[in-house]
Amino acid sequence: MERPTATRSFTVFCVALCFGILSGCTNGGAPGPVEKIKDEALSATPPRTADSFAFADEDFFQDMDQTKDGRLRLTPNQVKGRNMWLVWTGGDDRLWDVLNWKSFGIFDLLKTISSHKGLKFNRRNRWEYLGVINEPCFEEAKEGDPDRFGLWLDKRIPGCDPRFGGKDPFADETKYPGVKYLHRGEQMPVGSFYGYPTGVVGLRLFPNPDFDSKAKAKWDAEKYYNDPSYVTKDLVRPYRVGMACAFCHVGPNPLKPPADPNSPKWENLSSNVGAQYFWFNRIFAWQADEGSLIFQVLSTYRPGALDTSLVSTDYIDNPRTMNAVYYLGPRLGLGQRWGHETLAGGGLNNKQLNDFFPSGPLSLFYEPPANVWTPRVLKDGADSVGVMGALNRVYLNIGLYSEEWLRHFNALFGGQKTTPIEISEARENSTYWNVTEKWTQAMADFFLHSTEPHRLADAPGGQTHLSTDETQLTRGKEVFAERCARCHSSKAPAPADGVDPGGCSGPDYLKCWNKYWDWTKTAGYKQQMREIVMKPDFLDQNYLSTELRVPVTLMQTNACSPLASNAIGGSIWDNFSSQTYKDLPSVGEITYYHPVTGEARQFKMPAGGRGYTRPASLVSLWSTAPFLLNNSVGVPKEKFDPNPSVEARMKSFDVAIRQMLWPETREQDPIVGSKIPGPSKIDRTTSKSYVKIPSGFLPGVLADFLKFDKVFLPWATDNEGLKIGPIPEGVAVGLLSNLGFDPGAEPTLGDRLKRDLQILELGKRAKSDLKKAKGLSDDQLKKNFDDDLTGPLLELSRCPDFIVNRGHYFGTGMLDPKEGEPGLSDPDKEALIAFLKTF
Repeated sequence: MERPTATRSFTVFCVALCFGILSGCTNGGAPGPVEKIKDEALSATPPRTADSFAFADEDFFQDMDQTKDGRLRLTPNQVKGRNMWLVWTGGDDRLWDVLNWKSFGIFDLLKTISSHKGLKFNRRNRWEYLGVINEPCFEEAKEGDPDRFGLWLDKRIPGCDPRFGGKDPFADETKYPGVKYLHRGEQMPVGSFYGYPTGVVGLRLFPNPDFDSKAKAKWDAEKYYNDPSYVTKDLVRPYRVGMACAFCHVGPNPLKPPADPNSPKWENLSSNVGAQYFWFNRIFAWQADEGSLIFQVLSTYRPGALDTSLVSTDYIDNPRTMNAVYYLGPRLGLGQRWGHETLAGGGLNNKQLNDFFPSGPLSLFYEPPANVWTPRVLKDGADSVGVMGALNRVYLNIGLYSEEWLRHFNALFGGQKTTPIEISEARENSTYWNVTEKWTQAMADFFLHSTEPHRLADAPGGQTHLSTDETQLTRGKEVFAERCARCHSSKAPAPADGVDPGGCSGPDYLKCWNKYWDWTKTAGYKQQMREIVMKPDFLDQNYLSTELRVPVTLMQTNACSPLASNAIGGSIWDNFSSQTYKDLPSVGEITYYHPVTGEARQFKMPAGGRGYTRPASLVSLWSTAPFLLNNSVGVPKEKFDPNPSVEARMKSFDVAIRQMLWPETREQDPIVGSKIPGPSKIDRTTSKSYVKIPSGFLPGVLADFLKFDKVFLPWATDNEGLKIGPIPEGVAVGLLSNLGFDPGAEPTLGDRLKRDLQILELGKRAKSDLKKAKGLSDDQLKKNFDDDLTGPLLELSRCPDFIVNRGHYFGTGMLDPKEGEPGLSDPDKEALIAFLKTF
């Protein structure tokens, strides 16, 4: 595989920010060669077709996903669906190998699964430090494994689980023969197309097809772990690591939490609860170097949150929680009532449920050629082409058919015009796509059967946390009916004024939404809703969301999530968002605040899909704190408790729900907190940091130049490579991570010229500041940055809203006065909390 020497967008960043010279790619470039490119499976010897991949049918995970009634019983098709969710990677090991050198060695999943003594983590603390799940029946590596080229990888414990011959059945290369591509099979067996288990749930190990005899001769495991100069862009490692959906979605079962979270049993784990303890920054920046600007950016991701647009960057730092998958059946029903979407263009190529279930209830969600009734999966409501399309898009996003996907943007750093990946292209040239598209029906079938709530009443000791005061619970139900159910109940009066039938959609969405919202304030609505909530079966089959698209101007939450642009027309996920989404109008202007002065400013939200957030489901709310779309409301990440016990979850819930209902108790920013009304937490750099590129990841000519340069770039080099900075402590991270060097979709010549001039001005100022940084105190560095760079950086920002914990003021005294709804009394809030615990 050919390995480019440096990311073009990062060159743009360095040039624009440090040298003040324009680069042609700031205007956007071509997406790459136009010739067809096949994936590794179709390029294998011999080429692999979808029919050559056998669906894994072993019920290996039968002890997982236990309910209050015990073990979950699945049909053979649902077993296959769970297996797909937990072990199918679809060839994405290629992507994670590419990202290792694209990130200059910062992302390295082969180190994530290691227990080398020189690392900050191993199997004994993997849960507390990384938040990932240790696979049962494995033991920690105490030395390099000669059978794995000296790598310190977990080993399966003989006799721990005698089923299937004591082995992982998915690693059977006879039943599941791997893809023989390039040199795979020369230095080691080809293996299974499901890979080998790694000891970490959701990560699978594959022989690296680039690992030939020359790479083997060069390989030295101890240097790989201990010698930074050994790890270069040209180093070929013996294995690649593939990622299944399980990595980001499996977590401790709230009803059967493990006694030791580092040593769980399968019965302690749930497929669908979400990896809410996941420390993204430590996982994907294995060195956890606070002096690295990239690590500083990743550290804005609180436990349980990640940015799904990190690889296919949209120039916005946008960490969002990995939600639990609950009540898919009722959620589909909600889509059938209010989720009507119209497809167009490449979106018409998505498979639909009735392609696999031609009769019965699952055949009712699509009407050819362009009408679909669907849940909206992503928080911004962008996944809007049907359940099957949403599932298939997830696999693309974690690396399926990366050969083509990576040609449509510049991974991680941007700088290249983003273009859509076409379903038709994937269907023609990717066997992995066709296998995934063929199999996802079983995964949907599994979800329909496995997503029951985890109720506190059924958890060990849970009853002690529930109120027995019927008067208080009744009042809590009334408060919920009057203030919360309009966004957080899938059971609602019918017809709902404004949104029945079909739901709000298209250019007139706001007129429809406003009519609905006004109706929910009326006495008539509240009376009907109280009657619904008081019924004893209110919580049964209730998804506890409407999935309507709520304008961010009403929510007042951080605007970066609804500003996500990857699903707008002409961008990477164009084929996976509906025309209904693309026709949404602008929600108007939002207020944001200058991160240094606290000055209030206005930002015009764009149309075309952005500006809206679907309400989160409140199912099993007790077990999912902290809250808000980015986990910013609750215990600060510095005090995050990794204990998955019921007691620890309830402590986290209590802190978070009180901050939700008493927003004045949320975190304040130390710099502008006193100048801004309400919560004001801004994620800021926690130490002096630099853009660091080791010499081994630089182009050869530049690396040689930097070794001898003492004149031209003394402020941008050190003995280890390129080191640009410093970025002072206390800078709003979003100022740097939300930069957009290209002028956006469909720019005019004037747009391009304006953006280029802004970049030039920023580059000149940055170069001046960097040259004079040596010898300055930290306070002087911060003042120079604030005075010289904050303004130009704001002008280039794709999202200037840096406050992460504001908004969702419903029921509090901080809701916009024009809504005409006073805050709840303290007793009413306590009653509401008592009712929420029963969810």
